[in-house]
Amino acid sequence: MSKTPPLAPDCDPASPYESFNSRKLHDAAERALDHYLLPAAIMAAPYSPNSLFMVNPQSDTESLLANACESLASATVMLGDFAGTLQGPNRNTLLGIAQVVMLGELAVNQALDNVVPKT
Repeated sequence: MSKTPPLAPDCDPASPYESFNSRKLHDAAERALDHYLLPAAIMAAPYSPNSLFMVNPQSDTESLLANACESLASATVMLGDFAGTLQGPNRNTLLGIAQVVMLGELAVNQALDNVVPKT
């Protein structure tokens, strides 16, 4: 006894417009995707930093680099201390982050060395 396969549907089974409300659902999905995935609206708005924590625009480059260097050095110490309390993969991840911060500190130190002090 052999079974015959069912007949193929007349319309494309992958079509998003098969049911009555599928067009509304498709439009809603497109709007949601556009909202979350299209950066046009985000990029169109100019960036305005929060004025609560702003660096003084009159600060000289040497002072800014020195402050950044001290902040990165402090972050390296804090990360190292915290990594000491962890074990396994979490410790390795934190030590990797500390190394990236330390590399940033080295770069800022070099930039600080390159700055010609004002006399």
